[in-house]
Amino acid sequence: MSTNITAINIRPAVSNREIDKTLVLSVLFSVALIMARMVYTGTLTYVFLIWNIFLGALPYFITRTISKNPALTASRFRFILVFLLWLFWMPNSFYIITDLFHLGSTPNMPRWYDLALILSCAWNGLLLGVLSVRQMEKILQERAPKISGWWFIVPVMFLNAWGVYIGRFLRFNTWDIVSNPFVLMADILDMLVHPVENRYAWGMVLCYSVMMGIMYLTLKQLSRAIR
Repeated sequence: MSTNITAINIRPAVSNREIDKTLVLSVLFSVALIMARMVYTGTLTYVFLIWNIFLGALPYFITRTISKNPALTASRFRFILVFLLWLFWMPNSFYIITDLFHLGSTPNMPRWYDLALILSCAWNGLLLGVLSVRQMEKILQERAPKISGWWFIVPVMFLNAWGVYIGRFLRFNTWDIVSNPFVLMADILDMLVHPVENRYAWGMVLCYSVMMGIMYLTLKQLSRAIR
C-alpha cells in the first residue's frame, strides 16, 4: 500500500521591511483620524497623540537600527549605553494605552469616532513596544544568553509600568531625567521609602506590568504559531 505525501509550501517569515510598511500604514491611519477630527471640529484636542506616537516609536527605531547595524554596539560600553537609552524611552510606547482616559472628555464628536481614534493610537504604541522589546530580547540573547527570557521580560515590563505611572499620574516625561532630575528622584524615592502610603500606585504598576507582560507573550506566541 502506497502513501501519498503532499508537500506543504511554507511561506518565509515576514520580513522587517513588510512589518515596517504595515506599521507606517497603521500610524498613517491614526494620523488621518486625528487630522479629520481637527478639520471637523476646528480644535486641536487630540493632536498631542501624534507626538505620543512619535515618542512611542523611538524605542523601535533604536532596536531596529542596532539590529541592522550590530557594529554600533560592538563594545560592551556602547551596548550598555544604548540599552539604557532604550530603557528610558521604552515606557512611551505602552504609555499610549492610558490615553483611553481621555475618551468622552470632549462632546463635540461621536464617541465611537474618538474610541476608534484613541484605540488605533494605543494599538500602534502597543505594537511598537512589543516589537521593540522582542528585538531587544533577541539582541540580548546573542550577547548574554543567561539574561534572556523571564530574567529580561519581568524587570523590563515592571519598569515600563512604573514609567507609565510616573508619566500619567506624576506627570513627568523622559526629558525630566535631564531637566528636572531632583524632583523626579524625590518622587521615586517617596514611592520606595513609603510603599504602604503609595499602595495604590504600586497596585497600578503591578497590574499594568502583568497586563503588558501577558500582551507581549501573547503576541510573541501568536507570531510563532503563525510561522
